[in-house]
Amino acid sequence: MTEVFNFSAGPAMMPKEVLQRVQAELLDWESLGTSVMEVSHRGANFMALAKRSIEDLRKLFNVPENYQILFAQGGARGQFAAIPMNLLSENGKALYLTSGHWSGAAAKEARLFGDIDEINILTEQDGKTGVKELDFSDIADQYDYVHYCPNETISGVEIFDVPNVGNTTLIADMSSNILSRPIDISKFGMIYAGAQKNMGPAGITLIIIRDDLIGKARRSTPSVWNYQILRDHDSMFNTPPTFAWYLCSLVFENLLANGGLESVELKNRAKAELLYQYIDQSPFYRNNIAEANRSLMNVTFTTGNDELNAKFVSEANAAGLRALKGHKVLGGMRASIYNAMPIAGVEALIAFMDKFAQENQ
Repeated sequence: MTEVFNFSAGPAMMPKEVLQRVQAELLDWESLGTSVMEVSHRGANFMALAKRSIEDLRKLFNVPENYQILFAQGGARGQFAAIPMNLLSENGKALYLTSGHWSGAAAKEARLFGDIDEINILTEQDGKTGVKELDFSDIADQYDYVHYCPNETISGVEIFDVPNVGNTTLIADMSSNILSRPIDISKFGMIYAGAQKNMGPAGITLIIIRDDLIGKARRSTPSVWNYQILRDHDSMFNTPPTFAWYLCSLVFENLLANGGLESVELKNRAKAELLYQYIDQSPFYRNNIAEANRSLMNVTFTTGNDELNAKFVSEANAAGLRALKGHKVLGGMRASIYNAMPIAGVEALIAFMDKFAQENQ
């Protein structure tokens, strides 16, 4: 059988060694004679797992002591509503920096709860999409918070510089680049991420939030999305998605054992550079993102011909290169090369791209 490489944008592939461990202990976790899915979230074993996962994540991200690590349900979309309910004052305003589909969706949801200003930070030059200057320090102090999405999964736009918002709270939706490289958590009031790209399966959401931002939720905020209630109940106000939490804990452990985020970033940059270099030298394919904002996680490309694109996706799938169809919003192709994608997968993709180009010139 041809080795399969899964380029899905999410749910995405997970580290093989993590899945092998899950397979080995699925029916008998920690010698309990039961699966981790069958034990109480309040039992000593799972409580220890939860504690250990938070300690490991704190080490990985170098999370300061004045930040809480919380887990919630509802995915990142749930947080699109939870954030304004928790952090937007009754008569306050928030600023949303939009750079694509997901940052735009977050702004649209936030408008249900208050006064939202929106600034499109994309720019077009020579047919390439990039990001404008990110200094908002002269206007940010009128807002309760500023929100942005550092990596737009659909278009493949990544923002590597942290926006300057002065002393205003900065919030980042890191769903598609979480744990892909080190970041300075202290520059953010809050970051959040759905798990299904770099952490685990869909169904659990990570929140890292500064202590002083907790306890401001409006009275109408549902308890399951109230950050103070989540904190006070150790993310277990209701039964958490225990299997997803367990898988995340194994991923955190695996990342620490393999050199942490510094090592991960080196691997991710090597994979992305290899693929972008091939696209740039090819007369058959093109990428439409400015070099400074090319995503390390989601590489978009096209032949410029819809029929050829469809043929490419079909033949790639038959060759064991799965989920390369671009999002319906954009079309073309998209190779999501998250942490778990080995460089061998990128090399296999390039070999196929070269063969396809020669056969379809």
